[in-house]
Amino acid sequence: MDKIAYLSQFNLLQCLSLEDLREMDQMTSITTIQKNKYIQTPSSFAEGLYFIKKGKVRIYKLNTDGKQFTLDILNEGNVFGELSGISFGTREMFIETLEECDICLMDKSRFETFLIDHPRFMMNLLQMMSERIVNMNHLAYSLALGKLRIRILHVLIKLADQFGTGSSEGFVQIDLSVSHQEIANMVGATREAVSSILQDFVKEELIQTKYKTISIHREKLIRELNRD
Repeated sequence: MDKIAYLSQFNLLQCLSLEDLREMDQMTSITTIQKNKYIQTPSSFAEGLYFIKKGKVRIYKLNTDGKQFTLDILNEGNVFGELSGISFGTREMFIETLEECDICLMDKSRFETFLIDHPRFMMNLLQMMSERIVNMNHLAYSLALGKLRIRILHVLIKLADQFGTGSSEGFVQIDLSVSHQEIANMVGATREAVSSILQDFVKEELIQTKYKTISIHREKLIRELNRD
């Protein structure tokens, strides 16, 4: 496996020269993890910074009743984990693969030195962390204050922005196999309540559904949010 070719495709690493990528290659290990496997649980947490080369992972936590609440779904090019002074807020989380994934792990001590020697890369990393925090805070605010219909609208738009592919007659397909239960996990509701609202969205021509796939009319969803 050509790790340099893999690393050069991460958006975060595009500011690095070939020489820098070779240096980073020396402190990187790549592991292929099968679908529906845990990369981390709260009890198995270990410091490290992980890059997703291929695949998608789900970050979630459990409430006191053992119910899952999905905080985020990350795809290729995203980063998660924690090192000294660098945190993506995943220490107490479950991190699970949604499909087969290639995950790059950085050596802790060598990566910290690399950051000091590459300030532009460090700034890009900080920008990515800031954007993640802003997006998570915005979503948390929407989920905390909005009615269930509004919460589902926010989540569908977020998924389309992350995983949207192509457009047909204004509809963008979410390139992610997502069930009604998984959407319920994202909005803190029951599957039955979510299914009812999604059926309303179909009737209102806000979304189109097939088996575990959803296409959204983003313009119409935005109008719905602004109206409510």
